[in-house]
Amino acid sequence: MANVVVIQAHSLGRDRGKAALSSFETMLAKYRVKLDWSGHSAKIKGVGVGGDVQVTDNQVKVTVELGMLARAAGIDATRLQASITKRLQEAFSQPS
Repeated sequence: MANVVVIQAHSLGRDRGKAALSSFETMLAKYRVKLDWSGHSAKIKGVGVGGDVQVTDNQVKVTVELGMLARAAGIDATRLQASITKRLQEAFSQPS
């Protein structure tokens, strides 16, 4: 299994940090991937992918695990990491 880890710093606190992820969560839904939240942590659930999201007072950590199905579909871990990094930077550059 290939793992992708992206850490995005922020200064919003946990609640506003989680709220800032709404655009990221909407983008994931386009790929039939959802975040199953429990407090300030979420499990990433989708066909061929799993992982988690951790929101703290000063950072968000996204860990994605690509299963065999995702890799067979041609999902490249390096490109996925770059895409997640870009999406998180966009989410946290929006005025809150």
